[in-house]
Amino acid sequence: MKVVATLEAVRFIREHRGQLFVWVVSLRYGAGNVFALEASTDSPGPEHDFRLMGGDDFDVLLDTEGREPPEELHVALRGRLRKQLRAYWNGNSFTQD
Repeated sequence: MKVVATLEAVRFIREHRGQLFVWVVSLRYGAGNVFALEASTDSPGPEHDFRLMGGDDFDVLLDTEGREPPEELHVALRGRLRKQLRAYWNGNSFTQD
């Protein structure tokens, strides 16, 4: 898995322990199932099964809920006052199962 992160996201993650937790959020959309990713420098809790994926600039801990990891994980930092990390599966904000 290749990690593509903006410079701002890399700086933010390094300033917050150098770990990025990324996990799947399943959504119902019409007749199908889709999923999106959540990302944080804080663990969302023990109910997730994170795998350490490594990374050049920071550690990525990923819970795909049994799916194969994406070819590319894109990471960006959003927000002016309240900074928030965003993760994208192969560049997409959501993906269909």
